[in-house]
Amino acid sequence: MEKEYLTVFELNKIVKNMFDSDPFFNRVYVKGEISNFKKQFPSGHCYFTIKDENSRISGVMFNAKASRLKFEPKDGDSVLIIGKVSVYEANGNYQLYVDSMDLDGAGDLFKKFLELKKELEKEGLFDSNHKKIIPKFPKKIGVVTASTGAAIRDIIITIKRRYPIAEIYIFPSLVQGNEAKFDITKKIEIANTHPLDVLIVGRGGGSIEDLWAFNEKEVAYAIYNSNIPIISAVGHEIDFTISDFVADLRAATPTAAAELCTPNIEDLNIYIDAQIDKASNIMENFIIDYRKKLKQLSSSYILKNPLNIYEVKKSIIINSIKRINLLIDIKLKDKNTELNVLKNNYILKNPIKLYSNYKNSLDNMIDKLILLDPLNALKRGYSILKKDDTCIDSIKLVNKDDKINISLVDGNIKANILELEEI
Repeated sequence: MEKEYLTVFELNKIVKNMFDSDPFFNRVYVKGEISNFKKQFPSGHCYFTIKDENSRISGVMFNAKASRLKFEPKDGDSVLIIGKVSVYEANGNYQLYVDSMDLDGAGDLFKKFLELKKELEKEGLFDSNHKKIIPKFPKKIGVVTASTGAAIRDIIITIKRRYPIAEIYIFPSLVQGNEAKFDITKKIEIANTHPLDVLIVGRGGGSIEDLWAFNEKEVAYAIYNSNIPIISAVGHEIDFTISDFVADLRAATPTAAAELCTPNIEDLNIYIDAQIDKASNIMENFIIDYRKKLKQLSSSYILKNPLNIYEVKKSIIINSIKRINLLIDIKLKDKNTELNVLKNNYILKNPIKLYSNYKNSLDNMIDKLILLDPLNALKRGYSILKKDDTCIDSIKLVNKDDKINISLVDGNIKANILELEEI
């Protein structure tokens, strides 16, 4: 069997796909020290090494993510990194693609975050079977967030643009500070007293300290116990909080949350128009088919000659009657045959009856012979005409002036034919 050799690029691509398809490598949390930090201009991409006392790994942070950094990274900084591990196909190096980076000064909070995440996950707050479905066409949308700021503004603008028929219920809340967790919890509970279809809970971006209210256990349980489906929308795309894991759906930003819970009215119009066209085509094809069937029926022999329907039915009935009569005749003949057999058997077994039957039969024959005796006919007033000893039974056998002999019961008469008259 011939061996199939891979190209170097194909091998690197296979290894890259192995990393990319593994959920573990798609989101890793790494802490270490920055070295060899370089920021490319004008692209703004950052290239560096993350190391500890035992090992190191190359890292890259593209401009879209690097532009959100809240500090200027430099060699020697201890940092907390969230990102994914993948392979750069061109050289086969595996490296860390960084989504977010913070100074390790927030390390205690991050440790607390991981501990609470592990605890709540064990308690089942993140289970997918507890997630509620976000309705496709919500009529009433609730929002728990700060009453001012970019988050509420972006949510309202997006909903009004995409789905203006929806009603928006705003539950203003603290989203930062020591009291924020209690206020968010209370507003979620209040929102559950309203007939809402979906609830957005969130705020704009910030540091881990700014977003910490959404990492509190009280808020997590309020989201978990909500009867209304909740979309968590905390911070920027790179920010993850406990609320994101508990909520029924996580949105990268408040704007994204508004988009996730609303259909685009323009898309709906396009969809409705398409369905109307589809229904019209179905009805049109339906009508065309039935017109064809109607035309075929109207051109049929029977419908062109309606009386034929009667004739066909009449013919069927007559044939049925004939078949029934035939069956009756056959049955009667069979029964008569059986009866005659029984009679014959009876007669053969009864000599007196046999004699009587023969006597009756002989008497009948004698009676018939008596009836056939010419004298008896003459006695009843009939006569026999003869010409030259030949019986005359038709006027065509005689002519005028012929001599004929008339035999009566008590004698003969000789006569001449004066006139012939046919009847």
